Amino acid sequence: MGDIQERLSGFPRLRRSLLPTPVQRLDFLADEYGAEVYCKRDDLTGFGFGGNKTRKLDFLIADALNAGCDALIAIGANQSNFCRMAAAYGVASRLEVHLVLGGQEPEHPTGNLRLDHLLGVTCHHIDSADWDCWAEEAERLERDLTAQDKKVYRMPVGGSTARGALGYVDAFAEILADQGRLGIEFEAILHASSSAGTQAGLVVGQALAGWPGRVVGISVAKPRAVQQQDVLDLARATAAEIGLRVEPSGVAVEDGYLGPGYAARTPGCEEAVALFARRAGIFLDYVYSGKAAAALIDYLRQGRFERGAPVLFIHTGGNIELFE
Repeated sequence: MGDIQERLSGFPRLRRSLLPTPVQRLDFLADEYGAEVYCKRDDLTGFGFGGNKTRKLDFLIADALNAGCDALIAIGANQSNFCRMAAAYGVASRLEVHLVLGGQEPEHPTGNLRLDHLLGVTCHHIDSADWDCWAEEAERLERDLTAQDKKVYRMPVGGSTARGALGYVDAFAEILADQGRLGIEFEAILHASSSAGTQAGLVVGQALAGWPGRVVGISVAKPRAVQQQDVLDLARATAAEIGLRVEPSGVAVEDGYLGPGYAARTPGCEEAVALFARRAGIFLDYVYSGKAAAALIDYLRQGRFERGAPVLFIHTGGNIELFE
């Protein structure tokens, strides 16, 4: 844990998030399956309605400010959790914020988009589901803002850069501290994996700490081979930032709970969202954490964890989606 903190000490970082986040035992799963399952509540990071993106943005926005930037561009879908969080971080840091959002502009904004409007940022809607189209529009916007003498900090979908992924390298040190406080050692860590930043950071943290367990990313956006390569590429770039190497064997991705595709509901996801709400009072979402929880429950039913061995589920947030 100390080595992780030492490696990250040279990187500027904001501390808007309420860290460390709590870990709670999921009693209803223990009762049902005799399993020691714990939930890391990264939905409770606090700032801007919370979620895993806060850890990344602590590093990303600090990097933008350190570089003297005065404008921020974030990219995502209309209901992007990352864009909502980037907007909150940006306005609180007195940056001019532009969001490039995939999807038609709705007549009545709901969920995350309603919060974007409340934050007073500028939204640019692109009627396309193609991430490449969003990136092209963001590049065009950056050129326009630069021509207006703005110094722009442009972030990709999910803020998944090597600098952003440092947020989950840091989170791994926190998880090690959670283990010490609870007097346990997790067999595995499960979480939703999409734009790769969360998993890449955890993979680097695991390699740095020499932790013997498994980090399993439940893909909610792409087929296994594509997601695994995305995570590996970003993990290698992140590791290079702190003078470390990671191996492909450290990247485990499961795509069996993706269903028809990104944001498409599945029966397992719907069951998981209902179970967590009704048995634990924990609200998931149908895009990210619900699919990861569906995998967790199915793993327990199949006996894919050693009986009695502690397992950690990271709730990465996203529950604003329930208000769309």
